[in-house]
Amino acid sequence: MKKLYFNYLDTFKGLSSEVWWLALITLINRAGTMVIPFMSLYLRESLHFSLKDVGWIMTCFGVGSVVGSWLGGKLADKIGFYKVMKTSLFLTGLLFIALQFVDTFWGFCLGIFLVMLVADTFRPAMFVALNTYSKPENKTRSVTLIRLAINLGFSAGPAVGGLIITSMDYSGLFWVDGITCVLATILLVNVLHPKKARVLDEIKAENPQSVFSDKAFWVFFVGMFVFGFIFLQYFSTMPIYYKDVHHLTELEIGMLLGMNGFFIFLLEMPLITWLEKSKYSKEFLMFFGLLLTGLSFVVINLIGWVGILIVGMLLMTIGEMIAFPFSNAFVMERAKKGNQGEYMAYYSIAFSMSHIFAHNSGMQLIDNFGFNNTWNFMIVISGIGVLFLFMLMRIIKKEKKSSFEVEINPSINLEKTA
Repeated sequence: MKKLYFNYLDTFKGLSSEVWWLALITLINRAGTMVIPFMSLYLRESLHFSLKDVGWIMTCFGVGSVVGSWLGGKLADKIGFYKVMKTSLFLTGLLFIALQFVDTFWGFCLGIFLVMLVADTFRPAMFVALNTYSKPENKTRSVTLIRLAINLGFSAGPAVGGLIITSMDYSGLFWVDGITCVLATILLVNVLHPKKARVLDEIKAENPQSVFSDKAFWVFFVGMFVFGFIFLQYFSTMPIYYKDVHHLTELEIGMLLGMNGFFIFLLEMPLITWLEKSKYSKEFLMFFGLLLTGLSFVVINLIGWVGILIVGMLLMTIGEMIAFPFSNAFVMERAKKGNQGEYMAYYSIAFSMSHIFAHNSGMQLIDNFGFNNTWNFMIVISGIGVLFLFMLMRIIKKEKKSSFEVEINPSINLEKTA
């Protein structure tokens, strides 16, 4: 046990203090995102919207996320990641506090669109900051540390959120989310000001390649969109399934969702450190992560026992633990030949587009065809994503082979240029 403990601590060594500060800011911010997993329940229970209305509101959530991610990438390349992160955090806090006072359908559509537009300008900027503050050999572990912060906050968030709803009401969630965003802004200004932070990997491409000419990236983009599409069901349609079919309480739903974050906090860093040293490529690991996430819907649909919900959550959690850090590292690596903000923006947009389609499609499918058929649909969609990531593996293999041939015989590159 002592050896395991020290090996666990060793996985965190070598990361810069700036990455640790960025992780703490993310932790404070994400600890308040307890509104998000309860959003579908809040819209139904408190505002009494129909499933179809909830689906369209969550689509506006996704559209705001897409626009915000695109804008965040553009601004990060033009004015720098620090200004984007600072402004985004502060305004998001104010908007979340204001959102609780909106109670009409169209008002909430507009409100959630604006909240996500401002909130998701933070993500591309944060990824650029992470790339800048990490040594090249520590990129994947740095991403994993940020994810640990997100999931530590997210594991506490739903559990605390369930308690707040039980003892107070849903409005308390909006206050907590808003206040934590403002606190995260104060910390950011004090510890990550450009004059105080050290740049460890300044990447400037002489002739930056446009992301639109990167074929492998767009195959990857589709795979990540599909991954996001099925992954997000666990935070929109799945809580309704827990409540309506298995009759779990809000507190039990919060604890089940919190289990996801707890296991990621406990196991992801050692798992990623071990996988980094293995023979497996980033592309294969993303492929395997999506496969496990799709499998979680298979087991839920095959067995009606309430305990299978834990098995499904564990399969999804392991898939998430593998797919997210290596997909992030994959984009960081490819971003070196282009504009970092642009690459990080479109990586974020893949998941933002998932928000547009995943929540609404899930709600409409459940409303029209029931839960079992909806999960069958998710299994088919995950199969499509697995095929795209298999294609990515083939493309990257060809790229590496071509690069190796150029290294052996530089004249090949001259011939191609000519």
